[in-house]
Amino acid sequence: MVEGSMTQGAGRGPEVERTATLRDFRVPAYVHEPAPHAAAGPPPAAVAPPSPVAHTEPPAEPHPGSVPPEAFPDGPPDGYTPTERDLPVIRRGDTLQLTPSATAAPAAAEAQAAGQSAPGPLYVVGDVHGYLDELLDALRDQGIVDGNGNWSAGNTRLWFLGDFTDRGPDGIGVIELVMRLSAEAAAAGGYCKALLGNHELLLLGAKRYGDTPVNSGAGTATFQAAWLLNGGQKADMERLQDHHLQWMARLAAMEEVDGHLLLHSDTTAYLEFGDSIQEVNDTVRETLTRNDPDEVWDLFRKFTKRFAFRDSGGVQAARELLDAYGGTRVVHGHSPIPYLTGEAGAEDGESGHGRPLIEGPHIYADGLAVAMDGGVTMAGTLLVRRLPLS
Repeated sequence: MVEGSMTQGAGRGPEVERTATLRDFRVPAYVHEPAPHAAAGPPPAAVAPPSPVAHTEPPAEPHPGSVPPEAFPDGPPDGYTPTERDLPVIRRGDTLQLTPSATAAPAAAEAQAAGQSAPGPLYVVGDVHGYLDELLDALRDQGIVDGNGNWSAGNTRLWFLGDFTDRGPDGIGVIELVMRLSAEAAAAGGYCKALLGNHELLLLGAKRYGDTPVNSGAGTATFQAAWLLNGGQKADMERLQDHHLQWMARLAAMEEVDGHLLLHSDTTAYLEFGDSIQEVNDTVRETLTRNDPDEVWDLFRKFTKRFAFRDSGGVQAARELLDAYGGTRVVHGHSPIPYLTGEAGAEDGESGHGRPLIEGPHIYADGLAVAMDGGVTMAGTLLVRRLPLS
């Protein structure tokens, strides 16, 4: 096993074949379950179909080599884990594109009124998925790190929205970079913090439980097989160390900063974990501490849900979270913008080089939600942006 270090993050990782994801983007069936805010009525007998405005790709063949044959000697059971490929696509016009005006930063105003120095600028980073070089380029473009990958932003506040590993070539390098920048930012008077994503839960589960069967709610599953099916990289598992696992297990699930409710997943499932941000974070950490594979799988399952803020119920769902936890706008990763805007999945979007044109965050749900996953795994954009958006 290769030794890891908290100071190794800025280098390039080992050469690893990148996992194809444009046609192989797997989403569990339960992401289409009705959200808690849906209109009242008898529960469906099976998973609800995608929205009528959604376009569904034909099921793609598994990526060659993604799962060893011995993982399923008789073939995977029906409804097994997050393997379905029918990711709905919302066409342009189905979601609202707004350019919001800058909002006041209450923390800065209060600090100035009290004669204290105002906090530094606030930045957020979307899903990275192992693309270390792209992350360093994006951070350099914003002036957050220098040419050597060292913190150069003074008292800037930086939040990562989760999903550091899988699909890309160097997930452990990404984790080590974020860990190192956290120390460097603190020494400079700022901070670098991170949220827990569903792929952190997946990697934790694969390392802790391997092929131990868990009750997936749709048959028998294992974290190891689910991790492989969702772009798990052998090099990441080989380099994974105890301090990486401990760091991931302590990450917060949500935070409210300057009126922005920061989440990884665009789901209302957070409401099941507590009535306050502190309760949600405590519940998630306690679940991981108890080390029960079925409980961790259920946590992963809920973090994998998506698309709560789109369609007719999206505004209500966003307001539900904001009313419960504070803030005036939800900022999330998890669901790639190319699928929210229709840049990927349609025939015309697959012509030419098939590179989605993502120029910035996607603002929707009457301006109450901001999507930050620029689709780097499908040759999109790794987004690093300053808040508030203007």
